[in-house]
Parts: sequence; C-alpha cells; structure tokens
Amino acid sequence: MTVAERQRPRTKPPEIRREELMDAAQRLFLEKGFAATSVAEIVEAADVAKGTFYLYFQTKDDVLAALKARFIERFCEKVDAAAAAAASESWMYRLDDWMKTLVLGYLDEVALHDVVFHQFQPAKRGMKRANPIVIRLSSFLLEGREAGVFSFVDARLSAVMLFNAMHGAVDDCLADGPKVDRDKLVRAVTDFCRRSVSP
Repeated sequence: MTVAERQRPRTKPPEIRREELMDAAQRLFLEKGFAATSVAEIVEAADVAKGTFYLYFQTKDDVLAALKARFIERFCEKVDAAAAAAASESWMYRLDDWMKTLVLGYLDEVALHDVVFHQFQPAKRGMKRANPIVIRLSSFLLEGREAGVFSFVDARLSAVMLFNAMHGAVDDCLADGPKVDRDKLVRAVTDFCRRSVSP
C-alpha cells in the first residue's frame, strides 16, 4: 500500500453516510428549527463535502421526508415489539399495552414528532389514511372481535378514533407544559379505549 493510499480517507457505505446526514439534520432541526437550518450547516455537521449531500437528497425537504419515514418506522417497531411482548395476555390488557406504548412513545419523541409532521401542514387526507399505526390497530381490533372480546361497528373507523383520541389527549396535556403526569394520562387513555370497544 502506498503512502497516498494510506492517507486516502475511507469511504463509508452509502446507507451509513445517508444516516449520518439524517442524524446531523435531525440535530439541527431540533436545535434551530427546520426553516433556520441550511444545507451547508447539515453538510458541516455531518462532516462531508457538499456534493455528498446531493448524492442522497435533492433538497432539505427531502431530508425532512426521510426523517419522517424513519420516525414512523421506528415508532412502528416499538409498537410491534410491545404487541409481541403482550401477545399471551388478555385482549383488554393487550389493548391497554397498545395505548400505553402509543402515549409514551409520543411523549418520548414529541419534539422530533413536531418537526417531522408539522412541517408538512396542511396534512393531506391520503397521508392520514395510510397511517401504519391505524392499519395495525385496525387488524388488532378485528382479531379481538373474532375472539369475542371487542365490539364495534367498523374496525378502521374505531382504530382512527382511538388513535386520534390518544393523540388529542397527549396534545392537550402537553399544552399545559412539558411536565406531564404520564401515569394519569395512560390510565385515562386506556380507560377510554376499553370503554369504546367493550361489548
């Protein structure tokens, strides 16, 4: 190996480089806000050449869209893991666990949630229909009804209402400030959800 070869920086795999750009952008968006962050700042924070950014993203909006997709994917992974862990429990306990995971997952990531979702306002109805949490919750409710535990008119609409009730309850508590009584909030949400699908 020549001296020049030893001194040449190693290139990282594309998926790692892309994640590093996204991580840098996420930090800056959380610190400064989306509008106040430039591509040049993202490039500097990721310690890459400006041209490298454009290998992965055309615009800053593209980075935000990628962060949103990653947020959704990771949130769904939490929900799936919680659902799998509670699979042997009663249906109502599993519903409680679903809602608790949603409430705490939202609270834990509320700053990032606000960055990746609120920049896309006004929200498109099609995006809401494709909500993967609602899709998963709808399937869960159908399984529970087949087991003779849950009762409702329409699984999808019930899932939409439960999800939006959870979301609204968290938002209402956050409106009073960042310090939220998590246990009380979880109890209120799970109680509401149980009553909503009980026969």
